[in-house]
Amino acid sequence: QVQLVESGGGSVQAGGSLRLSCAASGRAFSSYTMGWFRQAPGKEREFVAGIGWNFGATRYVDSVKGRFTISRDNAKNTVYLQMNSLKPEDTAVYYCAASRELIRTVPSAFDHWGQGTQVTVSS
Repeated sequence: QVQLVESGGGSVQAGGSLRLSCAASGRAFSSYTMGWFRQAPGKEREFVAGIGWNFGATRYVDSVKGRFTISRDNAKNTVYLQMNSLKPEDTAVYYCAASRELIRTVPSAFDHWGQGTQVTVSS
């Protein structure tokens, strides 16, 4: 079992940056694919970025490519999402998730979820 706790959300102006962290407790963090999803009011949960357990392969939704970077530190059981050049449309609750599968973009592929952290970007 893996427990996930996100932090680092907040309010920023457009063009600003935030770094989200997700601390994992439990065993075998390094064997999980980790992902970030987001959900805006009235919208479905959306895949943002993922990082594999093997060789650190990454995957991003097109709308964040070149602006967001996902990384992981297995020694600290932590995954990060560096978000630069933020836009108002990035406003959402951001969730960290863990999966035993290779990187997939659907929420159903992820078994463990954090409670979410709010990111608000004002214009």
